[in-house]
Amino acid sequence: MSPGEFFKLDESAAAKHGEALLALWCEARGDWARAHTLAQHAGDHGAGAEARAGCWVHAYLHRVEGDEGNAGYWYARARRNLPPEGTALAAERDAIAAELLGG
Repeated sequence: MSPGEFFKLDESAAAKHGEALLALWCEARGDWARAHTLAQHAGDHGAGAEARAGCWVHAYLHRVEGDEGNAGYWYARARRNLPPEGTALAAERDAIAAELLGG
């Protein structure tokens, strides 16, 4: 499934892909607060790859918020690098979704 297809799903279908992806789905619809809660829960309560996915989405959400320092902390917890300077938020969201969807 492509990110474009994923972001067109209804909420119940998006939720079947896990909390980290559901958080991205919520952020894409303008619900940053809910997205943050979901990502934080996935990062703090998941295990292995699930926890790292939650941390990665959490990092991205802090970039959206404009809190680069907090984003850096969460990128490190996700074992990811900050995206290159100038990377558009929508492009990063799609890249995260593509990887988490297995593409």
